[in-house]
Amino acid sequence: MLFERLIKLNNIETSVFLFGPRMTGKTTILKKLRAEAFFDLLDPELELEYKANPGMFWEQINALPENSTIIVDEIQKVPGLLNYIQMGIDRHGHIFIISGSSARKLKRGGANLLGGRALDLKLHPLTYDELRDHFSIDMALQFGTIPRIYDLIVEKKFDLVKSHLKSYFTTYIKEEIQAEALTRNIGAFQRFINIAAQSNGQVIEFANISRECSVPASTVKEYYQILEDTLLGFFLWPYDKSERKKARPKFYFFDCGVVRAIQNRLNDPPLPIEQGFLFENWFITELIRLRDYYKKEHQFFFWRYRNNEMDIVISDGKGPFLAVECKAGRTVIKSSTIRAFKDRFPDVPLIIVSLKDKMARKVGDIKIVPWKEAIEMYKKL
Repeated sequence: MLFERLIKLNNIETSVFLFGPRMTGKTTILKKLRAEAFFDLLDPELELEYKANPGMFWEQINALPENSTIIVDEIQKVPGLLNYIQMGIDRHGHIFIISGSSARKLKRGGANLLGGRALDLKLHPLTYDELRDHFSIDMALQFGTIPRIYDLIVEKKFDLVKSHLKSYFTTYIKEEIQAEALTRNIGAFQRFINIAAQSNGQVIEFANISRECSVPASTVKEYYQILEDTLLGFFLWPYDKSERKKARPKFYFFDCGVVRAIQNRLNDPPLPIEQGFLFENWFITELIRLRDYYKKEHQFFFWRYRNNEMDIVISDGKGPFLAVECKAGRTVIKSSTIRAFKDRFPDVPLIIVSLKDKMARKVGDIKIVPWKEAIEMYKKL
């Protein structure tokens, strides 16, 4: 089944980078576009050919008509081609659509990122907007919304769902980590990623993880950076920009199904305590996806003061303008937390986004909003 994606690449007028995690559908989208040339660097023969003789790529794009649209899939396989891509843009007015599942090799290798000649676009797993009638919040929390996985969910092929999710992690280790030589100690990295998955959505305790993995804390930080650069997850920082460098962030995996696969919890529905973390994970990733697709200039943080915490603080150039607490049950925020937050941000509205509630309600000054309504609310901001 093909879902209608929110990202639109038809009739683009400038070159773009399209980055997204593995299996989010980049190649599927690219193959539907009209282009004068399509270079699939996942083809091992083509990859080796261009590594041995990258100049041949220039000869090929040099022969195309002026202002051609050219697709290069999985550019991190041969990042040296970016120099010729820049030449193609500057000399022939070519429009390049360049995809990748990892920016790490490009950054670490000092690859030419085209100096502002290409827009930076993100492709994510499927959103509620993209799935609509097929969307199930229970399935999204249990198995995630990677397109290929969700096809199998719709077809009720749950054994295949589980096997595909389990293989996602092993393929990631083999193709993203080992193949790109991102770390020499694969065993330590595998131990780390299992621990990181158990700590998903929680403030990172670098010293504790360092002890459990038997590697220095500096290596743990490097491992987290690998996860972020290979798009397996992202940091959420506390709101206090002056403290950002020394404050401890949270880390969220990009998809609930993938993190549950790493945790080895796919065989059973989420327990109530797990459901709370998964709902928070899903909702913050949903906001990030909508922000990227609707081109909103928003940043996301969490807020913590002593024992008080707020899951999400949404900010723009003027500062915070909305705070969100995610609740999988029907509990409300502690009054002490509300007071502490209001003392710090007296003019910032605070809402609870509920997994269970079907209608909005109000408890004191706090509005409790069903998750569907909260999504529509965010789209209008």
